[in-house]
Amino acid sequence: METVIRPSADLRNHYNEISKQCKESREAVIITVNGRGDTAVIGLQDYYQMKSELELLRTLAEAEDDLKNGRIKPIQDSFDDLRASLLERKNR
Repeated sequence: METVIRPSADLRNHYNEISKQCKESREAVIITVNGRGDTAVIGLQDYYQMKSELELLRTLAEAEDDLKNGRIKPIQDSFDDLRASLLERKNR
């Protein structure tokens, strides 16, 4: 799909059209100021999806780094630690 580029005045004058375009195409609309790219407008659903995917990628990168650097332990130890933490909270 072709990138849509619109001047900043369109945000004020044609907001509904830009909003609809973002939702329907699920693509960003690039807003320019003085002929240069300034802002990307995306639909809220796509924003939340992108944010979730980025968080997942960060978590996976951290896990990969932990694995490479030997910061791992058997899963049973993790479950035992979690169980002990939950019991401690319950007994407070």
